[in-house]
Amino acid sequence: MIETTQAIRALLFTGRINGSRHVVSLLEKRGVRVMEQPLDSAAEYSAGCALPDVILIEQSDADNEKWQQLAGNARCAYPAVPVILLTGSGSEALAIAALRLGVRDYLRLPVSASALYAALDRAQETKPDAGSESPLDPIVGSSQVLCRVKTYMMRAAKSDCTVLITGETGTGKELAAEFIHDHSSRRNRPFVCVNCAAIPDPLLESELFGHKRGAFTGADTLRDGILSSAGGGTVLLDEIGDMSLSAQAKILRVIEKKEVSRLGGTEKLKIDVRFVAATNQDLESMTTGGTFRRDLYYRLNVARVELPPLRDRRGDIPLLVEHYRRRICGEDGARISEDCLHRISQYDWPGNIRELKNTLESMFLNCGSEEIRSEDLPRRLREIAQPERRLVSDERERLVEALCSTYWNKTRAAEMLHWSRMTLYRKMAKYRVSRFSAAAGSS
Repeated sequence: MIETTQAIRALLFTGRINGSRHVVSLLEKRGVRVMEQPLDSAAEYSAGCALPDVILIEQSDADNEKWQQLAGNARCAYPAVPVILLTGSGSEALAIAALRLGVRDYLRLPVSASALYAALDRAQETKPDAGSESPLDPIVGSSQVLCRVKTYMMRAAKSDCTVLITGETGTGKELAAEFIHDHSSRRNRPFVCVNCAAIPDPLLESELFGHKRGAFTGADTLRDGILSSAGGGTVLLDEIGDMSLSAQAKILRVIEKKEVSRLGGTEKLKIDVRFVAATNQDLESMTTGGTFRRDLYYRLNVARVELPPLRDRRGDIPLLVEHYRRRICGEDGARISEDCLHRISQYDWPGNIRELKNTLESMFLNCGSEEIRSEDLPRRLREIAQPERRLVSDERERLVEALCSTYWNKTRAAEMLHWSRMTLYRKMAKYRVSRFSAAAGSS
């Protein structure tokens, strides 16, 4: 059974059908912290700054397309987080659709306390332990641009074609390669990463292809190379743009023939590996300049994955901050203040996720209180990431300011305030805020 002291976070997408308040009440009685968002926010899916432990989706007959879109987005953003469907009417077609979308459980509304709690128990029993990282979900984020990349990587993983992963330094190219391997038919075979920039040309053949006894001074025994040791698995050629032209020619031959010859030998050995290459360089421009083989580029560029820089998916920064906070400090670690998180989200992060992770590790290491504030940030963040407009203390004025500064884009205003859209709507109703009232108040 789930202990009520576990502080489970449930993200509830509600279609406003009868039973919604009852579900929230049952969850809160169980000690679950409920975050609500309207079902019509499916196209703008964002889980906020806290990673959910379970996602619940309310569905009515009128919301069939919306809940399926939302379930797909949720599974894309968090493959390791269980999804439970709450429905007003059950059918075999609904059950099949839910199963195909990866929904863990579905319950008929109105739901009893025992049925809801049992579903929560099942969801938590199959969920990875807190602090452990699921091998099938190393890439954190729910932005539309990242979801599109993940969807494409899933498609690429199902084939056995060569994949080229490009992106700035620190965007997670090795994690993307592992994601493809973990979702492929080779998932139970080795995943081997070769740092192409770290192997000198004289050692390339010996390291990758192996060598015969006596092939060179010190070669006392026969040795298999890295490629043979990865039999049946995936080989990541990391930083392939740093390879010399002669090394590129040898790699091209291996990719095309799927065979190697040990150094000092003549026997051709067949290898069964899938090749994934990664680089932060513009290989197309390098082919024009003559520093990268055009034929190798075409051979690698079968499936192309372009990882977006962090500045192009700022909505994922709160998720990443919470993810690393929990990994570094655990559930009871220091919290990030709202202003501090705002500054972190405004910074461009030229080193991308690697820079963000290293910065957070340093901040948590040096933190001597229960909350990290803006003054605890490194100087580059304090100076560059100044808030464009400092939010005032009064809640109604903060709400109006956020809406006006985003030109009444409610999704962006909710993100700016670190609220769910449901909370934003409730606050607008509470304070009777509308575009007309805000304009009248400022005149």
